[in-house]
Amino acid sequence: MLIFVGGQFMDKTTILIVEDETKLLKTLSDFLTINQYEVIQASDGLDGIQKFNKYSTKINLVLLDVMLPFADGYEVLKRIRLCSNVPVIMLTAKEEVEDQIKGFSYGADDYIIKPYTLSIVKVHIEAVLKRFGYGQNFLYAGNIRIDVKAKKVYVKESFVETTPKEFELLHILVRNQGTVLTRDYILDNIWGFHYAGDTRTIDTLVKQLRKKLGDTSYIRTVYGVGYCFEVKGNEKEN
Repeated sequence: MLIFVGGQFMDKTTILIVEDETKLLKTLSDFLTINQYEVIQASDGLDGIQKFNKYSTKINLVLLDVMLPFADGYEVLKRIRLCSNVPVIMLTAKEEVEDQIKGFSYGADDYIIKPYTLSIVKVHIEAVLKRFGYGQNFLYAGNIRIDVKAKKVYVKESFVETTPKEFELLHILVRNQGTVLTRDYILDNIWGFHYAGDTRTIDTLVKQLRKKLGDTSYIRTVYGVGYCFEVKGNEKEN
């Protein structure tokens, strides 16, 4: 969905809320909608998994309750992490450190302890999205700088011309640094679920991008799976 901001159209940030308390689900949804987020609702763990699988290419963040029927929040999180590095904030009434450690070990990015105020939820969402680069004009990775708004790529301050699809590929890889992305996941995110082509298209795109970026491509092939963007340790601070 698009919203009109500052004289231009911009994509809305989409949040999947997985919460079985009907009143709380509605309250969160209404609050986030008022604050210009697009919301997808799921009322139990199984519904959460199904909704994420259906809308994974547009979801930017997940608010995930721990205590859910059919599949608890930890199980939902494990399923999400099989295919995506999307930020996930756990919502829980459990204050025990062990429970929080369990969530982080499964790949949670943040925790909000119940009861909470809506303003606290908003602050946590904004902080996590900022950490993941959403809403930022520039992304940095080693010697690569991405101007998200202008859709331009620079290597060591030199402009590198890319096609729209090459830019989208690099953007997805940089935003998911250190995570192995399958060819199918990349294909769905760039072309959408209804694209009639096959995953060899991704291999061709990666080859083109590597050639343009040269030694600073940082794109590692994970044979039989897909690709992973990794910056060498001695280049992370450059």
